Amino acid sequence: MRIDLTGRRALVSGSSQGIGQAIATELARAGASVVVNGRDQDRTERAAEAIAREVPSAELLPVAADLASADGAEALRERAGELDILVNNLGIFGAKPVLEIEDDEWRRYFEVNVLSAVRLIRMYLPGMTERGFGRVMNIASDSAVVTPLEMVHYGVTKTALLAVTRGFAKAAAGTGVTVNSVMAGPTHTPGVEEFVGELVGEELPWDEAQRQFMREHRPYSLIQRLIEPTEIGNMVVYLSSEQASATTGGAVRVDGGYVDSILP
Repeated sequence: MRIDLTGRRALVSGSSQGIGQAIATELARAGASVVVNGRDQDRTERAAEAIAREVPSAELLPVAADLASADGAEALRERAGELDILVNNLGIFGAKPVLEIEDDEWRRYFEVNVLSAVRLIRMYLPGMTERGFGRVMNIASDSAVVTPLEMVHYGVTKTALLAVTRGFAKAAAGTGVTVNSVMAGPTHTPGVEEFVGELVGEELPWDEAQRQFMREHRPYSLIQRLIEPTEIGNMVVYLSSEQASATTGGAVRVDGGYVDSILP
């Protein structure tokens, strides 16, 4: 299968590091023009520079904006213009006992992990439907269907994203626009390395810490390792393509077989 996204314009929210940067890199490699986003201008520009080193032909626009607010979303749109591909990757996570999560923290997680996606879809979907083409992807998680005890607030927001996806897919029915969730499993990023250290001990060597984390906290993974961000980027590239035109309203899994179910 040959995927060519030349002529398509994409935005990946929260793409100044980790999974988002990997997704932006793979979209650029497939020929898309990519808006790289983060909250900090210097960090966002450095991410764009790193992508350009990986993909010298990349057409990139770094835009710093806090998409957890309506003002930040509007500021980004003024610079980014219209889009063909929207990847809502922005998200926060962290371990905390559920009985200690206060109202303000619940609100913060919903603002960042759910409402940032809702705002951008509401902003860009009308233009996509008018033009008869569009691809919207919300980066969800295995935690959407297997609520992790150590971060219930995170899991709940990812569950909400699945419903957001299905609802907006119905709103786009028959227009040529697809809306899907990508359910990522435990993924190897700097943030996850810190998270693993918090759970199993920062003094352990990384390889041993990863094995212990998978054994104790993600024992149902069928690949028995953390997923590499590029593997998620590959799925996003496919869902962005013409070849994925019949896939919409779904929760597509890149979870290493972690979710023990034949359905999401």
